Formats: sequence, C-alpha cells, structure tokens
Amino acid sequence: MRKLAVASLIVIVFALVASAADNIVEEIVARVNGAIITRNDLEKAKEQIVSESREKGLDAEQEITKRQGDILRDLIDQQLLIQKAGELDITGDTELIKKLDEMRKQMGLKDMDELESEAKKQGISWEDFKQNLRNQIITQAVIGREVGSHIQMTSEETQKFYDEHKQELEQPEQVVLSEILIAPTKPGRDGDKAPDPSPEQLAAAEKNANDILADIKKGAKFDEEARKFSDGPTAQQGGSLGAFKRGMLAKELEDKTFVLKSGQTTDVIRTKQGFVILRVDQHVQAGIPPLKDVEQNVQEAIYMQKLQPALRAYLTKLREDAFIDIKEGYTDSSASPNETKPVYMAADTKPENKTGKKKKKKFLVF
Repeated sequence: MRKLAVASLIVIVFALVASAADNIVEEIVARVNGAIITRNDLEKAKEQIVSESREKGLDAEQEITKRQGDILRDLIDQQLLIQKAGELDITGDTELIKKLDEMRKQMGLKDMDELESEAKKQGISWEDFKQNLRNQIITQAVIGREVGSHIQMTSEETQKFYDEHKQELEQPEQVVLSEILIAPTKPGRDGDKAPDPSPEQLAAAEKNANDILADIKKGAKFDEEARKFSDGPTAQQGGSLGAFKRGMLAKELEDKTFVLKSGQTTDVIRTKQGFVILRVDQHVQAGIPPLKDVEQNVQEAIYMQKLQPALRAYLTKLREDAFIDIKEGYTDSSASPNETKPVYMAADTKPENKTGKKKKKKFLVF
C-alpha cells in the first residue's frame, strides 16, 4: 500500500483541560456520531498549524488565516476516518510499534523508555504522542484501503504526464552517498572535542577501515557494516548521507565519488574526522531522465492528483451516512446538504478516570 501524506488531515489528540476544582468544562462545537469536537480541539489544531508553519519558515498568522475555514472540517474528517477504521477493524497496533521503533533507531536510542524520556524532555505527553501517531496510521490505512486502492492509471496517462512535465523533471548531476567513518579517537563523555590522535591510533584506525573495506568487497553489506563499526552520526541509518550536487562536497571527495557508478565504493579516504569509506548509492546524471528512470515518481504524482478529489468525494459520502451537528457560529467548509443531525437524550457524561473514580465532566451544550 502506498504511503500517503495527506496534509489536509491534521491529527489532533482530543484532550480535556482540568479546572482547579477538578471539574472539566468544554464548549462542544460539533458532534460526529458519538464523538464530540470541542473548542479546545480547535485551539490545539491552530497550535499545530503554527508549529508546522514555523518549521517550514512560513508566516504562522497568514497560515492560520488561510486555513481558518478548514480547521473544523479537518477535525470532522479525522473523526469520520477514525470511526470508519473501527468498522474495518483497523487498530494500527502493529504499525504503531514498528513506527515507534523506527523513530527510536533513527534517534540512536537504546529502548522505548529512552524514546519516552526524550518526548517528555520536549514537553510532549507520551500518551498523547502515541495516540496522535496511531491516528495518523489508521486514517492513512483507511484512505489507502477505501480510496487509494480504487485509483487506476494507464500507461497513456503516465506518458502524457511525463511529456507535459519534462522541464520540471530536469535535474543536475548528483550522487547519493553512504559513509562508514572510523575515528582514531572518540569525544569525551560530555561531548568534548576528541583529543588529537597518536601515530599508533591513526595507524590502528586506518587498518580497521581497510579491513572493513575488504569485507565489503568480499560481500559484506555496507549498511550493516556501518551500523556495527561506523563512528559517524549516520551509523544507525546504515551510513546514509543523502544526495549531493556538484560543488557541495570537498574537492577531493567530489573527485572520488562522481567518477563512480551506482553501487560502487571508494577506497579509504583520510579526513579531519578520521578514515572514511563512501558508497555511491545512486549516481544521477544531469538532464531530463528517461521515463523508465522516473516512472514511479510520475505515477505517484498522478496518484496524488487523483487522490484529493476522490478522497473528498469519499468523505462527503461518510458525512451523508453520519450524524453531524455543528454549533451555530462555527463553519464546516465541506458540509453536505444531505447530512443528518443527531437527536440527544442527555448532555452530561461521567467517564472514569485512571484511578477508577468517577470524574465529573461538564459540557456547554448547544
């Protein structure tokens, strides 16, 4: 199944704000079947937009203004997809564990306890973080199963898209590299600069690097050797460094890598950090690549073009099959005229808290 990145579906954890008297007062702005969306949820969604905008270097206020009318829509969309996941028995449990483990490895952490501690250091609730991630997983799974799996494309469509976007596909020459770095000395425990190596340490590090290179030439996997032996910060990612255009690397490294083909490895190279082995994972030539080299990317672009209208049509159908009620003064930018409003017998609920005691929960009903 394709991995989807649907930016319009903002993932928000439905949290409650406790008052000093241990009573919770929430203004309900929308009801979606048995679920509610509160004003606090809207505020959290806005905070998410602000955070994303800052990460991308965008003007947060402008982004809020631009997306203001769609915030409630996105929260309703999310609730509908989460509820559909329940109908389809999609829990996301296995995928959540895998995703968390991937994040742990990427951050070079020993276990999940360290990942939880890292989240808490950044002021993030561990339970909220996991629920947020789970929601992303299950909503994307529903979209993939219910919408994405029905999207089809022909070879004629692929060729037409390629012909119409050739100039956009033009690219400079570049190499995608991975590294294994063997440092003659290691930094101190407090992150202090590594001490200057002795001649003996340099010789030992160079021999170690040459032994690793010899093993790779005999068939050892580069990424596994990197995880085992590399002293570089990319070790946990199998040494992956990313893509480099001409002019981005030091002259010596550029001269040694740009002459190689995909899959080839340099000899051991002496650098300031130690002794490095570089593998060219991919060597991309300058110009417009032939269709066969970018066919997957072209098909993914066509897929995303078709996904958005198909997804909106699917969500409209979910809305028409649901009971949705919006408080006066709030707007759902994708409301369908065929939606049905629910009838409620009671407004107050009393969920149990973690201690098992009843915790009073009050809602401002509309």
